[in-house]
Amino acid sequence: MKRRSFLMALAALAAVPARAAEPPKGTLRFLRPPGAVPESQFAETCIRCGQCGMICPNRAINYFGLESGLKALDTPYILPRQQACILCMKCGQICPSGALKPLVREAEDILAHVKMGRAQVDETLCLSFQGKTCGVCYRACPLQDVALRVGLLEQPHVMDGCVGCGLCERSCIQMPQAIRIIPHEYGA
Repeated sequence: MKRRSFLMALAALAAVPARAAEPPKGTLRFLRPPGAVPESQFAETCIRCGQCGMICPNRAINYFGLESGLKALDTPYILPRQQACILCMKCGQICPSGALKPLVREAEDILAHVKMGRAQVDETLCLSFQGKTCGVCYRACPLQDVALRVGLLEQPHVMDGCVGCGLCERSCIQMPQAIRIIPHEYGA
């Protein structure tokens, strides 16, 4: 934990009522890094060392501040529309606490253990469902034809192999985006 964050947390202890100690649900659609333990255990397991963010080559990992409550303070998260995960698996290899499992960058390990979320396509926004071929999300997907396949006019179809890395959401050219990652704790 950085010194500044620690001092801010100490100051907040006196000012923040006990009910604010839980991270707010539904206010921010975020993903945990790949290989994360279940959300119910994550805040207790993560030691907030920041190593996962330092090793991330895509700079996708951010850290919660006080706005999300003390329990979530300095824990890592990813906002796929800002910067998605490239599934390099380096964050789990460096995590000293076990909050992120050490995984190998192989399809079998990723498909078995990465559960960040699941993509959902809004067909009313997707260009390919409006008669204009696009396919940008498919080309961005690191697990093509396992997580995402395309049909007629490159219409994207999410498959069971979607791990929720967010590269499809990040690459979507629509505003608002036609494909979004829904974190598993929100029903993905």
